[in-house]
Amino acid sequence: MAKAAAKPAPAKPAAKPRSAGRPAANKRAPGRPAAADNPDLRARLLDAAIVCYARQGIAATSLRAIASEAGVNPALLHYYFGDKEQLQEAVSNERLLPVFLSLRDNLTREPGDVMDLIAGFVHGIGQVIAAHPWLPSLWVREVLCEGGALRESLLLQKIGPLVPQMMARRFAEAQQRGQINADLDPRLLMVSLVGLTLFPAASAPIWRRLFDADDLDLDTQRRHALALLDRGLTP
Repeated sequence: MAKAAAKPAPAKPAAKPRSAGRPAANKRAPGRPAAADNPDLRARLLDAAIVCYARQGIAATSLRAIASEAGVNPALLHYYFGDKEQLQEAVSNERLLPVFLSLRDNLTREPGDVMDLIAGFVHGIGQVIAAHPWLPSLWVREVLCEGGALRESLLLQKIGPLVPQMMARRFAEAQQRGQINADLDPRLLMVSLVGLTLFPAASAPIWRRLFDADDLDLDTQRRHALALLDRGLTP
């Protein structure tokens, strides 16, 4: 008997062609959060860190707290900044230091006499506080208080030579020319200026409540400081 012919193997179905005009899906790098593509997110994270630092202190602020303030996943903070120390350094270099660089530039842009320098500092600090309301409380907590996270890294190493030391030298030169009271110490004059500007702003909620005086605003503090300095510095 003749053998039956073998049946041919069924043909494989042809692969479906990709629809015309449909691009391939973009692949994200491993470990890269989807939200990291937002170009404004890094700045938002720095701003959230500043808010948390001023409210509860740098040491007490966790990355999770900052992520909650910014409304993002904590993984984004690790993606952009690595760890808590690197985030603090970024805040210092990108948020705090530029504020004082701008103040220094404004003070040195227009050379004038010592009273112009003092008035420029008082006005400049007022403008800085108006633009960055978090600065006075952060300054008191992280620079003045013992163990503050910004005392060494920001004030003594970076800001100190830019503004306080520069102004103290200008005061000493003016004193040698007989332009300011010879009984004043040029270094402590710089301390007094900080005490007449940053301290009142940081403690304003206390004085407003104590004196029932909502009118103790930044302009009032500025005028008071200038009047006090004008009469106290005269030789």
